[in-house]
Amino acid sequence: MTGLPGRQAGLVPGDEAPGGGSQRDPATLAALGDRARRQLYEYIAAQDHPVSRDEAADATGLKRPTAAFHLERLATDGLLDVCFARLSGRTGPGAGRTAKLYVRAQRQIDVSLPPRRYLILGDVLASALDEAQRRPETAGEAGARAAERAGRQLAGGCQDLAQLLAEAGYQPRAGRDDGVTLLANCPFHELVVRHPQLVCTLNLHLLQAALAELGRPEQARLDPAPGRCCVTIVPA
Repeated sequence: MTGLPGRQAGLVPGDEAPGGGSQRDPATLAALGDRARRQLYEYIAAQDHPVSRDEAADATGLKRPTAAFHLERLATDGLLDVCFARLSGRTGPGAGRTAKLYVRAQRQIDVSLPPRRYLILGDVLASALDEAQRRPETAGEAGARAAERAGRQLAGGCQDLAQLLAEAGYQPRAGRDDGVTLLANCPFHELVVRHPQLVCTLNLHLLQAALAELGRPEQARLDPAPGRCCVTIVPA
C-alpha cells in the first residue's frame, strides 16, 4: 500500500491523516478569517507564477504596506511560501534588486469537527481493490490485509496508545473500572452510516494491527453503540 495521506498541496477542509499536527492548527486557519488576508491568499493560489507585493496589492485593491503586512502573516502561518527573483529578468550589474515573491504553500490545511479521516479509509479500499485484481482472493480478504497494513503504518514510530488514538481522531475515553477504553468519535462516520458492516470490519482490522505493532496487550473488539466508534479497546 502506498503511504497514508499526509502533507499535500492545497487548502482542503475536512480530512487529514494522523501525525501532521500543524495541518490541524486552528491558529493557522484563523489567518484566513481576515478578509484582506483571505483575498490575498485566494489571488495568489489562483496564479501560475510567484506574485510580488506590488501585484498582490494592485489585484486586491490594498495599499502596498497593508498587502505586505498580510502577506508576511500568511507566510509566517505557513499558508504561503516565499521566494526571491529579479522581476526584470536580467542578471548581473544593473539588473536591479531581487523582489520578494509569494506562492501558495505546498501543504494541506484540514479542518473537521469532530475529526474525520476519510483519506485513510480511501487508501485502504484502493489498496484492497488493487490487490484483489492481482491476486486470487476475495475482496474481504484483500480489505482485511490492507487495513492491517494501514494499522501497522499508523502505529509505526509511535510509543503511546492514547496518543495514537487521539491523533487518528478516535477521541479515546479511558478510566472505566473494567479497564475498557471507549472511542468517543468515529473517524469514518459518514461511510459507516452508508456501509456499516464493511467499514466497521476494516476499522477493527486496522486497530487490531495497530495494537499488535505497538506490542500492546489490549485487544480491539467490535462493540457498536450509538454516539461513538464501533470498536472498543479492552484489557487482554
